[in-house]
Amino acid sequence: MRALSIFATLLVTLTSAEILQNGQRRENPYPGQATSISVQGNSTWKQYPASASELSYKGRWDSKYISWWSAPGLVFGFTGDNVAISFGNYTDEGVLLAYRVDGQDWQFSNVSANATYEFIMPGTTGVNLTAANATRRFEFRVTNWAYGVQLAGVSTSADGSLVKLPDYPLTLEIIGDSLSAGQYATYEGISSYAWGLGEGFGNVEFSITAYPGICLHDSRCYGNLRGQTYQWLHTSDTSGRAIEIWGENPEPWNFAAHPAADIVVINLGTNDNNTANNITSSEYYTSYIQLVNEVHSVWPAAQIILISLWNGFGPVQSTYAQGGAFIPEIQQVYEYFNTANYTTNGMSFHGLAILTSVLGILQHNDIGPQYHPTDVGHIKVASHLLQYIKLTFGWVFGATGPEVQHDTLYWNDEQNY
Repeated sequence: MRALSIFATLLVTLTSAEILQNGQRRENPYPGQATSISVQGNSTWKQYPASASELSYKGRWDSKYISWWSAPGLVFGFTGDNVAISFGNYTDEGVLLAYRVDGQDWQFSNVSANATYEFIMPGTTGVNLTAANATRRFEFRVTNWAYGVQLAGVSTSADGSLVKLPDYPLTLEIIGDSLSAGQYATYEGISSYAWGLGEGFGNVEFSITAYPGICLHDSRCYGNLRGQTYQWLHTSDTSGRAIEIWGENPEPWNFAAHPAADIVVINLGTNDNNTANNITSSEYYTSYIQLVNEVHSVWPAAQIILISLWNGFGPVQSTYAQGGAFIPEIQQVYEYFNTANYTTNGMSFHGLAILTSVLGILQHNDIGPQYHPTDVGHIKVASHLLQYIKLTFGWVFGATGPEVQHDTLYWNDEQNY
C-alpha cells in the first residue's frame, strides 16, 4: 500500500543515513560503509565480468544484470583477502546494500552508478577467522524495494579467486505487495516477514516477488500500471525505473532457467480491497484463479500457501479487533483447486495448502503508524509461517546462529525497579 502523494518523498528518504525508531535516533544504523576504489589497470586485482559462472544471482535480475523486486542479491565464494564489486550505469544513486562474510552480522553500504567499492580487505571481520586460502562466502542484498543495482563485475586480490557455491536443494517463492516487500520496515527488504521466512530457514533458496501498491488483479493500483497476474511473469517490477529501462515491453522471466519453486506463498489483495482501486470481489477471485494457474503452469508440483489477509485493527467498544478482507473469496479459491478431480492442461496437481487465518498472530501494537507491520510484527508472521511449513511439509530448520534480521538485539540490564 502506498499513496502517490508521499511516493516522491519516499524515494528521497529511502537511503537516508538516519533511522528513527519511535521518534528516537538509532545510533550507527549502517555500519560497514565500503570504500570507493579503482581496479582498472591495477595488477593487484583479478577481475571477473558480471556473467562469470562463479556468481549466483538471488531473486530476479534481468539480462542487463539489473536487480528487481524485493531483496535481490548476489552470492559467491572467494579466496584471498580482498573483494571489490563494480556497479553499472543503471545503479540507483545511494542504494543501500546489506552484505556479509560467512555468518558475520550484516554490514551496510550505500553504492552508486559507475563506481567500484572494496567490501572485503584483510582487516574485515571474519576474513581472518578461517584458515589461510579457505573459501569464504560473500553475500549482498539490495535492501531498498524502490531501488536497484546493475552489476558490472567482481574483483578479487590477484592471488585469490571466485568460487562457485552450490545452491540449497529447496526453493521458496513469495508473491506479494508492500507487506511482503518490507515497506516501512527498518531495513525494508531485509526486515520483512518474507525475508524472515526465506532467510529464516537458513537452507533454502528464495525469491521475494513483491512490490508496494501492486494489486493481484491486472489493474492500475497506486501508480502501478499492472497487477501481479501480469507482472509476476516478468523479470522487472512495476517501478518507474523499470518503465524507464524497459518501457511497455519488460523481459519475460525465464522460469526454465531457474530451479522450480517447491513452495509458493501468496499474500495479495490488500490493495485490491481498497475502494480507491475499484476492484470487485469477482475480479479478485477470477484473478486469484488466474495467478494460481500461472504458477502451476510453470511449476506443476509446487505447493501453494494462500495467506488470508490482515486488514488492520480498530477499536471495538473497550478493546481492539482485527479486520479482514476477501475472506470468502480466498476460501473459494482454495476450494476450487482442491476439488478431487481438478485438472488443467492435462496435469493433475497436488492441491493447495491454506493458512486459513492470521487472527491471533498480530495484535494492534504490531502495526505501525503507516498501516504496515512493525519489525516485531514481521518477525511474528515469519515465525508462524516457518513453523507452519515445517509441520505441514516437513522442511527442516537450517539456520544455526547467524542473524536473519539486523539490529533486533534488545535487552534489559536493570534489576532494581
